[in-house]
Amino acid sequence: MKFKLLVCTAVVLMAVGCSKDAEQTGGNAPVENPENEMVPIRVHMSGFTVTQEAIAGTRGTQAVEDYAGVKVIDLVFFNADGSEAYRQEQDRSVPAGYTTFGEFACQLPVGHYTMVAVARGRSEGDNFTLSSPEAAGYTSERARETLTAVQSVTVTSGTPTDLDVTLKRVVAKLRIVSNDNRSASCTKIRTTYAAGGKSFNPTTGQALTNTGVIVTNSPSSLTSVAPVDVISYIFLDSDEQTMDITIEALDANNDVLSTKVAKDVSLKRNRCTILSGDIFSTTASAVAFKVESWLDDYNAAF
Repeated sequence: MKFKLLVCTAVVLMAVGCSKDAEQTGGNAPVENPENEMVPIRVHMSGFTVTQEAIAGTRGTQAVEDYAGVKVIDLVFFNADGSEAYRQEQDRSVPAGYTTFGEFACQLPVGHYTMVAVARGRSEGDNFTLSSPEAAGYTSERARETLTAVQSVTVTSGTPTDLDVTLKRVVAKLRIVSNDNRSASCTKIRTTYAAGGKSFNPTTGQALTNTGVIVTNSPSSLTSVAPVDVISYIFLDSDEQTMDITIEALDANNDVLSTKVAKDVSLKRNRCTILSGDIFSTTASAVAFKVESWLDDYNAAF
């Protein structure tokens, strides 16, 4: 089952003590505010829409806290000069520092800001950076499922402001399914994308590099009588991009057992492309791959 997410984010102003963070990062010069008043901020991630794969043909809604695909939420307010006014990371597995996953509270001085929110998956060993509204990415081996929202925010003296924000998925997803069973000596599947990257622009969703990505996965089953089913994510140079995908079966020493190349595979942001074919055959004949995509976005009102 593949999920498509639409996460609604409501930003409301409220007094909770993050003033020290904002003061340390400078904030903006006050606007008609001689006493440099600190204005409360509250951010709430309320939920999202789930669309299942075309095979299942059903749709539904699910609360954000119930969706296991989002492990971490990063929220950063940037000043007009690019410096940080406020930053907080919520990790679902580490509840210290927040009461409810997806709800943030802080204080900011009166001024103009750019809010960047990133909801993402996480596994052990992952490293993620968010340095500006135009630059973020994974410095570890692979990208994860990633949704972002970027919005201008103006904080005025004594005026709570509600902002409705939609988090949108900015990655393309690739699923590789073998028609044949895994060979006994195969312990890994290496996927090489000829283009795209692991870093991205949160504002546009486009990849910051277009030189390709290499991802190595362990098969979903380590029994040689089962097919292989592996998943990876990538940021694209445009909303839709065509590239070659190389699939290699590796043994425990990372020696290549077999290689297959899928030519001109179409990947699309916020879609899952499925490649299926014989992976473990050593014949040099061409392999026919089937490409499928998720359904179009489905939006439901909460």
